[in-house]
This record gives sequence, C-alpha cells and structure tokens, in this order.
Amino acid sequence: MDILNKLAECVEFGKINKKSPYPPNMKDQDGADELTVQALEMGIPADDILKKGLVVGMEKIGIKFRENKVFVPQVLMSAKAMTAATEHLKPYFLDGSVKRKGVVVMGTVAGDLHDIGKNIVAMMFEGNGWEVHD
Repeated sequence: MDILNKLAECVEFGKINKKSPYPPNMKDQDGADELTVQALEMGIPADDILKKGLVVGMEKIGIKFRENKVFVPQVLMSAKAMTAATEHLKPYFLDGSVKRKGVVVMGTVAGDLHDIGKNIVAMMFEGNGWEVHD
C-alpha cells in the first residue's frame, strides 16, 4: 500500500499519530501526522498529499456518515487526524506552492455546538485549496 493510501486510511479511521491508541487495530502504527512528514520527505508534492491522501480519507468517512455507518465521534476523530496532517502542509499553502482557489470567511459563536461542524467544513475548504479565515 503506498503512503497516500495509508494516509487516507489513517484519516478515514481517525489514526492521528503513532502514540494514539485509536483505532485499536492500528495501535503502534504511524498515523496521519507521521505519514504526512514522511510523504513530504519523500518529495511528494503537498498538493498531492492533500488531494490524493487527506481529502480521499475525509470523503470516505463522509460517505459512511451519510449512510449512517459511522457517527459524529468517528467523524471528529477523522477531522483530528486531518488537522494533525494539515499542520505540516500549511507552510506550503502559505508559500504559494499549493495554488489557492479563493478566500472563504467562516465563523460561529465561540463554544457553540455548531463550532464542531464549522471546524470540519473549514478544514474541508482548506483541504480543497481555499484560503480560510476563521
């Protein structure tokens, strides 16, 4: 399995990093955090890591959520894994090596229940090439 597929799997199942015990069947394996660093070190473009790894994983969990096969906690774990990975990609977004499609401004009342959904949507926008001002 190539590294982008493994990265997509980590996002789909919410495997954040190696020390994360979730999911149990991936215990002690590298997570989205480590795999993103490895992919960058291998010379894989940040745009490919984003589109062919991270976004693919979020799309898969999104389909499962829509079909009621998973619930909000699983989606949140996927979002945490993607957030850990995108931290390593942000410098590439900022230096222009990943072309931006435009700007999106998002917000909600701090602490509001909808803050969770807003964060997921903001991450998806950012992951799909938009500059997000939250």
